[in-house]
Amino acid sequence: MPKDGSVTSLDGLGKPMWLVLELTYRCPLKCVWCNNPLDFDQYGSKELSTEEWKRVLREGRELGALQLGFSGGEPMLRDDLEELVAEAERLGYYTNLITSGIGLTPVRLSALKAAGLKQIQLSLQSAERALTDKLVGARAHDLKLEVAKRIKAEGFPMVLNVPVFRQNIDQVEEILALAEEIGVDYMEFANIQYYNWALLNREELLPTREQLERAEAAVNRARERLGKRMTIYFVIPDYFETRPKACMNGWGTIHLTVAPDGAALPCQEVRVIEGLEFPTVREHSLQWLWEDSPLFQKFRGDDWMKDPCRTCSEKEKDFGGCRCQAFLLTGDAANTDPACSKSPHHHVIEMAVSGSRKPREHQPLIMRSAGTRTVVAE
Repeated sequence: MPKDGSVTSLDGLGKPMWLVLELTYRCPLKCVWCNNPLDFDQYGSKELSTEEWKRVLREGRELGALQLGFSGGEPMLRDDLEELVAEAERLGYYTNLITSGIGLTPVRLSALKAAGLKQIQLSLQSAERALTDKLVGARAHDLKLEVAKRIKAEGFPMVLNVPVFRQNIDQVEEILALAEEIGVDYMEFANIQYYNWALLNREELLPTREQLERAEAAVNRARERLGKRMTIYFVIPDYFETRPKACMNGWGTIHLTVAPDGAALPCQEVRVIEGLEFPTVREHSLQWLWEDSPLFQKFRGDDWMKDPCRTCSEKEKDFGGCRCQAFLLTGDAANTDPACSKSPHHHVIEMAVSGSRKPREHQPLIMRSAGTRTVVAE
């Protein structure tokens, strides 16, 4: 299966080209694959102020960041979002809002347009109202469709992002028909990666290889039919490959996330790795955090690599894979990502994939909620 849309080949020349501001971990939804930290509720009182976020924006541009994502949680829960978008526009960023659509009222949508917002990525979980509402723990499906129409009416380029898993993967054709009716510009079927709640629910969420193949075939048929009218990405989980994804194009090379409490992170999942310290923009400049902090130096380059990565001819293609996945599945972030067939821990992935095909009694999905336990899969 080709990793269409999942491979990045950009050389940032040492600059954080992609800056993501996780403005808040607060969210009205309870998605069972949420990638926020399991202890997200511990950060609510630590969110950066408007002025602190503006300083991050200025320092990000000074570092060379060009692409900016406003994310969360749900960024619409920040009353200052329009003000931050306007500041980003003034500084010359290309801005993207990543939202569930909850709170994106006509008034706020117009205000974001006036502030200079360039693109919106809206999430949708299913072609069916009942399934969407069940998976997100709220009556959200109809609202999402209404918001999608508003976005198009305002003239925004729109990405419709569909997180893909066992429960909705067989709806690819129906979702594509819905996207075509709305007039979506970019369609992203992103098979979920297994961290945090997705890892807790992996046995229930992981599709079978046969489901993936059928879904990918449906996407390819739609590409032929739609041509340039809609760009369709189909990002598969690396559980079904023999090599891991080139995670963030390498640790600390082109991607910089700033969490709600101001922690500067090489990826949005990195808090799962135990033993790391996460200094914040309240204590240091963004330049120091990116260039000199022990966190960003930890797995930058390849000096940290063990065999088989150290001597592998492909290490400059996948950079050893995902450090977070390596930690979660092996207990050591410096191990080769188990998604790689060369990893001595690859059997962990093989067992998960083989388990997705076996008849079994289904378990209740664990919804995103405060107080959820930390887990390391074995």
